[in-house]
Amino acid sequence: MPSYTAPVKDMQFLLHEVLKISEADIPGYSDMDEGFTGAVLDEAGKVATDVLAPLNAVGDREGCVLENGVVRTPDGFKAAFDTLRAGGWMALDAPEEFGGQGLPYLMHTAVNETFVSANMAFNMYQGLTHGAVSAILAHGTDDQKARWLPKMVSCEWTGTMNLTEPHCGTDLGMMRTKAEPQADGSYQITGQKIFISAGDHDLAENIVHLVLAKAPGGGEGTKGISLFIVPKVLVNEDGSLGARNAVSVGKVEEKMGIHGNSTCVMNYDGATGWLLGDLHKGMRAMFTMMNEARLGVGLQGYAQAEAAYQNALAYAKDRLQGRAVTGAENPGGPADPLIVHPDIRRNLMEQKSFVEGARAFTFWGATLIDRHVRMHDAAADGLIGLLTPVIKGFQTDKGFDMAVQAQQVFGGHGYIEEWGMSQFARDARIAMIYEGANGVQALDLVGRKLASDGGKHVMAFFDLVKAEIKAHEGDARMKGLVEPLKVASKQLQAAGMYFMGQMKTPNAALAGSNDFMHMMGHVCLGLMWVRMAAAAYAALDAGAGDRAFYEAKIATGRFYMARQLPACGMHLARIESGAETVMALAAEAF
Repeated sequence: MPSYTAPVKDMQFLLHEVLKISEADIPGYSDMDEGFTGAVLDEAGKVATDVLAPLNAVGDREGCVLENGVVRTPDGFKAAFDTLRAGGWMALDAPEEFGGQGLPYLMHTAVNETFVSANMAFNMYQGLTHGAVSAILAHGTDDQKARWLPKMVSCEWTGTMNLTEPHCGTDLGMMRTKAEPQADGSYQITGQKIFISAGDHDLAENIVHLVLAKAPGGGEGTKGISLFIVPKVLVNEDGSLGARNAVSVGKVEEKMGIHGNSTCVMNYDGATGWLLGDLHKGMRAMFTMMNEARLGVGLQGYAQAEAAYQNALAYAKDRLQGRAVTGAENPGGPADPLIVHPDIRRNLMEQKSFVEGARAFTFWGATLIDRHVRMHDAAADGLIGLLTPVIKGFQTDKGFDMAVQAQQVFGGHGYIEEWGMSQFARDARIAMIYEGANGVQALDLVGRKLASDGGKHVMAFFDLVKAEIKAHEGDARMKGLVEPLKVASKQLQAAGMYFMGQMKTPNAALAGSNDFMHMMGHVCLGLMWVRMAAAAYAALDAGAGDRAFYEAKIATGRFYMARQLPACGMHLARIESGAETVMALAAEAF
């Protein structure tokens, strides 16, 4: 069975030597010294390793079962959920007034990574709740916050988001679910939603569904959509649970992966709900959840790759196969370990350099969210808005690729369920699809985010990259990292200029959107590797004790710049080829 150990040392390096959080001006960051964050991450790592990871294969094997209208989760999930609830792990960054610990979102992100790597399907039950809590915090009335948040923050009650319907996925303007106003100010919700993660389960007393529906007078398309709070069980005036609402589970989907999470068809048959936020402004409220969820899904991409990489690395060091071409490195044994072979090294280095770069990128993104939320920093909000489709789309595409590469290290054993490697690939696959399929992320990036606010956010990003390059140009040791980033950044700018020159042929930009998202992802990871290498050199110059850690960090960064960043040139060539070859075939010719 696969194992997992939280990469606390690498996380601490990012928090305190790269991001230098205790020196940051963001409220709450000065309290997060190395001792505090280390203690939190060590404990989270123990929970991940001892409680969640052993249930990962159990959840995959048993799945969820619908019995008498209630979904039963896999054996051990309820006890594990109670353990996390008792430890306050689900409330790290929630406001203290509602029972949370008030820590920055960055700490939630770091802890969340360990739980996702250990058991992605399990963690989704509290992950969806976190998003629902954020939406109610941002758009709820004082009464709604008081009624729903304390028990959602504690995860006595959990939450969901209900968008998709059988006939419409991304195109929410086609939605049919209706909300009929009632004399008491509530609404009756009628319709069917599909693909609802954690839609029903036996882990909590109540489930608070946030449901998109159309109320009268809203008009056609997405402008007529509103968001409603629709609990599984109605809540009495004194806060106690009352009658069952008219919400039911139609079925539990059988899926390729994340078997331990219940993906449900939800039926609303005149269910009682309450408007969340402004009438006919539901998309704005829902995107509070969606944007947070997309960063969380981007995290899932590299977190699954991290778990897969750990097991592939252990196997490569242990499995004896063949001899090194430069001479036996294990002369006392019948063969050398797999890790001596250059192609295995290449495979492992691609995994390692991606995971560590993506972790840095995601942590940096979390600091931008904290800066916006805690300081009302509009520039930070604009930048994370630009980067969110890259974090989600690029990191889940590459995360799946890396999980498959980890499987490849095992050879035939990687294809056998006994070794558990296929689960990482199967679980990682969904992250490329939900919370907006990656093609939609690319379209959002190119079609909306690049031009947002007159393009000032993408220009701010390029200025940030230029400043990082300039800061290290005088250090000869950094040349092998800085120069490739300079080249890739110019290629990314050239792609943006190409799009601007194709305003009258929009297909040209849209045909290149996926390539642009990947280009930007590589540049972002390149930026992170420059920052990490600079921090590693600073530690070595200061006489840091663990030289091997810092030297490995620099070597990994150099690998990424030499072997991964050049993909930007390929993506630029494909973008500049335009849409002609993409759109050449008529639909009937396929």
